[in-house]
Amino acid sequence: MTQTPIGMGTREPFLVDPGTSSQLGGWKAGSGPPVLVLHGGPGLSYDYLDSMIDDIGGGYQVAIYQQRGLPPSSTSSPVDVAQEVDDVRRILDHLGWAKAWIIGHSWGGHLLLHFAVAHPDRMLGGLAVDTLGGVGDGGLGPFEATMRDRASPEAVTRIDELEEAAAESESADHSMREHLTLMWRGYFADPSSAPPMPQIAVNASAYGILMSAVVAELPNLEASLAAISVPMGFLAGAKSPLPVDKSTRLTAAKIQHAWVEVADQAGHFPWHEAPGSVRRAVDRLVDN
Repeated sequence: MTQTPIGMGTREPFLVDPGTSSQLGGWKAGSGPPVLVLHGGPGLSYDYLDSMIDDIGGGYQVAIYQQRGLPPSSTSSPVDVAQEVDDVRRILDHLGWAKAWIIGHSWGGHLLLHFAVAHPDRMLGGLAVDTLGGVGDGGLGPFEATMRDRASPEAVTRIDELEEAAAESESADHSMREHLTLMWRGYFADPSSAPPMPQIAVNASAYGILMSAVVAELPNLEASLAAISVPMGFLAGAKSPLPVDKSTRLTAAKIQHAWVEVADQAGHFPWHEAPGSVRRAVDRLVDN
């Protein structure tokens, strides 16, 4: 494991329980208040968030780890949401952070909500960035419809083929990545100017297991949101395929004193189309 310079300093890699089926790997960098970042997906590699961490910039000690299913963590698929929540706790323990600010993007924001319910004593506060919501279906229905609407007819035809063959495919990871590639531009406010998709690794099994668990756990999560007692902020892209009203605002309304910021010209990755928006939201969370 090598150290790689990034915008906010030098990465210091770490491994939790190395060599076991519960291994978790990641890195930390910078100095200042502790910030743990939870990536989206599920089942995606965490390095797509390098650009978001660069948007946060200096002044914080930031750590991020790969969730189960892909290296440097265990390549075994996760079991359920509760296991993912406990992995967040294990990361904090390994880092020696009694409490931290936690930022989650997309599915990572949803995981943040579960963690805030289960372990508020380990949090200084949380920021959910264009999150999968915790009310109703979390915005999944409108999200899927919008992504199909934003794809070309040729892409939709191929997407249908991939989804129909998914259960029988012997190359599910390859099919999932092709699916993601076909959908990629639809994540942005202006699909025509979307940046090229980064080299994101995928684990289709992890995605399937956790998305099924997310849907099953949604009623319990919704019923628990009012119990969240730590400071919570939400940053959403106004033109994200995840609908602001049905994913972000409905969820924030259930949490006492939670606030919402909307980046007007941004999609699902607001730091790309509204540079500085994540840093401003983090500063607001920490300063309040």
